[in-house]
Amino acid sequence: MKDISKIDYSAFDRPEILLSLFHPRPEPLGFLPSADSEDIVIQVEKDVSLGARFYFAGSEFPTILFFHGNGEIVADYDDIAPLYKEMKINFIPVDYRGYGRSKGSPTITAMIRDSHIIFKYIKDLLKDRGCSETLVVMGRSLGSACALEICSNYKKGFAGLIIESGFAYARPLLMLLGVDMDAMGVAEEEGFRNIDKIRRFDKPTLIIHARRDDIISFTEGEALYNECPARDKNLLIIPDANHNDILLRGLREYTQAIKGLIEKIRRAS
Repeated sequence: MKDISKIDYSAFDRPEILLSLFHPRPEPLGFLPSADSEDIVIQVEKDVSLGARFYFAGSEFPTILFFHGNGEIVADYDDIAPLYKEMKINFIPVDYRGYGRSKGSPTITAMIRDSHIIFKYIKDLLKDRGCSETLVVMGRSLGSACALEICSNYKKGFAGLIIESGFAYARPLLMLLGVDMDAMGVAEEEGFRNIDKIRRFDKPTLIIHARRDDIISFTEGEALYNECPARDKNLLIIPDANHNDILLRGLREYTQAIKGLIEKIRRAS
């Protein structure tokens, strides 16, 4: 595979870490996507393709490219996608290797490097279809690593960033999953480096985090917010929510914050 990323993640591609961090599952047999969506196949290697879904709201509307959390797949967002259409936003979630309809097996190196290919593919797709080129990149939980990899490499290529339940440092998350980085001789600097990446992004940014998140501590989202140099940034705290019930506990605030970010970007363009 072409070495697209500037960071060597091979130290984290150890079975002990990968088995704890990734929990891929296929799309259910016979699953039928919603009528106003289109399945997309993104070729990332000769024999490896990734599945994505284009929930179309309108060619004149901005688009969110979405990297989901671990244990999730694109099909899980069929129920949520109509919210984006109501907000007049095109929504494109993408699966990782081994997830949903995607081929291959997930590794950290592959996930990060694939994000570069995905970003370019979506940019070209929007242009080829005559869609608005206003693009926002969003990452939830594990997907924050992909979103922040993109924002540290292609700042001029998109308009804004949304991080939901994201992590600043790998160590606390891996400790929770039972991975002792010190015992393995793996350093924080050999991993995702999300905190370093967000320091390079100064465009409109929205950080969403649950106050009671027991998987990725609220302090992680707070650290990302504090280190982001953007003049236009917002930290949305969902007070009574945990890692996986943000939409249940704070749907109104969640959608208002995303819509607010998009409206600011549209006014500035």
